[in-house]
Amino acid sequence: QVQLVESGGGLVRPGGSLRLSCAASGIIFSWKAMGWYRQAPGKQRELVASISSNGRTNYTDSVKGRFTISRDNAKSTVYLQMNSLKAEDTAVYYCKSANPGGSPYWGQGTQVTVSP
Repeated sequence: QVQLVESGGGLVRPGGSLRLSCAASGIIFSWKAMGWYRQAPGKQRELVASISSNGRTNYTDSVKGRFTISRDNAKSTVYLQMNSLKAEDTAVYYCKSANPGGSPYWGQGTQVTVSP
C-alpha cells in the first residue's frame, strides 16, 4: 500500500520559513519523480516544485528563489524548504508521486498559513 505522509505545515509570519516533509512508503522512491502542489481556497491545485529521480528540479515562477525542493532517497523523503513566505503562499500543500501508467499518488496535505 502506497502512503505519502506530509508534515511540517503550520502558522508562520510573513518573511518566515517552514520546511515541509513528505515520507513515502510502498513505492521504490528513488525511481519516482516527486512534486509539491498547493491549493488555496477557491483556487485550483497548482504545481509548486518538482524533482526528478535524478535530482533535476523545477519551480513555478512565484516561488523561484524562495523555495527549494530536495530529496533523500535513503529516507524515502522529499522536502520543500520555504523561505521569505508571503500571505499568498497560504494553502494546503500536497505531495505527489509520479506513477507512470497509472494514477499518481497523493498525500493528505498539510496546511500552511502565512499571517501576521
